[in-house]
Amino acid sequence: MGIPRYSVNWQPQTREQLIQTIRNDQTSGAAQLAELALQGLQAWLAQEAVSAGELNEVLDDLKHSRPSMVALANALDRCQDQFEQFPDPDNVSAAASDTVARVLDQLTRAGQEVAKHAAELVSDGAVILTHSRSSQILQFIQQLSQQSRRFSVICTQSSPGNEGFTLAEELDQLAIEVTVITDAQLGLFVPEASLAVVGCDTWLTDNHFVNKSGTYLLALAAREHNLPVWVLADSFKQGAQSHRTVGLEEMAVDEIGAPDGAHIHPRNIYFECVPSRLVTGRVSEKGASWFPAEPAP
Repeated sequence: MGIPRYSVNWQPQTREQLIQTIRNDQTSGAAQLAELALQGLQAWLAQEAVSAGELNEVLDDLKHSRPSMVALANALDRCQDQFEQFPDPDNVSAAASDTVARVLDQLTRAGQEVAKHAAELVSDGAVILTHSRSSQILQFIQQLSQQSRRFSVICTQSSPGNEGFTLAEELDQLAIEVTVITDAQLGLFVPEASLAVVGCDTWLTDNHFVNKSGTYLLALAAREHNLPVWVLADSFKQGAQSHRTVGLEEMAVDEIGAPDGAHIHPRNIYFECVPSRLVTGRVSEKGASWFPAEPAP
């Protein structure tokens, strides 16, 4: 597992606190956000008697709280699919908590398998380029470290959220050499890398995937230099929308520090769609899948 950024024992006091925590989290990747939601759901269920109706309301609110993070909705859908007929609809807390624990275990195991398969793609002495931060990227790098492999990492700042700084701190704790660059330096450092590995927030139905803005530019620069690009995306990341219909979250514009002006219109769209034809392949819990070179339909 990755270095935890939240306590696994966090205790949301109310359903509103649980939902707001997930909605306002702008730093966790898709898998980690799903894990956080399931942990919080378990803690909330343990605190009080929850009715079946109230539970479904909370699950629906959580699923719609982060539209770009399909792993969250898929994890909660798996919970609902596994709920059996509750003997007491007025108090489903214990039975529902057991189901949530099973799905949380499935989510954890999926991430571990992705890390194992991705590690097999890395040669000794490799320089790994990555953008943004995800728990699957961290697990993958930890897997290499546990195998005593020789490698180093180049990570972008990943502005405006600067998730790359968080990743760099985590790798420093693991005694892994990491070069931190601004997003604008991607074109300069792609030739220094052996491969690029990125996370994924949603895998779409039309041969595109969603990740932190800047991933598209990384993929274009990598293609120019024939650099392999792998996307880590387990089955929890599989979405039902296309790149034309998926919602891409836009955050507060004050985060980017733009100047004020009557004719200045800052935008802060955190995520973007990237066509799979620009990357080498996808790594899921089932293994690595290579993509054809021809344009996607």
